[in-house]
Amino acid sequence: MSVKLVLREQEFEVKPGMTLRHSLEKIDVLPEAVLAIRDGEMITEDEILHDGEVVRLVAVISGG
Repeated sequence: MSVKLVLREQEFEVKPGMTLRHSLEKIDVLPEAVLAIRDGEMITEDEILHDGEVVRLVAVISGG
């Protein structure tokens, strides 16, 4: 199966067993540019993603 990453209206599928950081690199998303939420809790980029999970990616906005 796969892991689903959801960023805004886009959905990406990646292989389970990768770290969040590696999966973000695969879909060309900078890890520093998003917060990852799994089951209502924020996860770190070294978390291993498991089959069937859905991870919501929330864009980080900064300004000056």
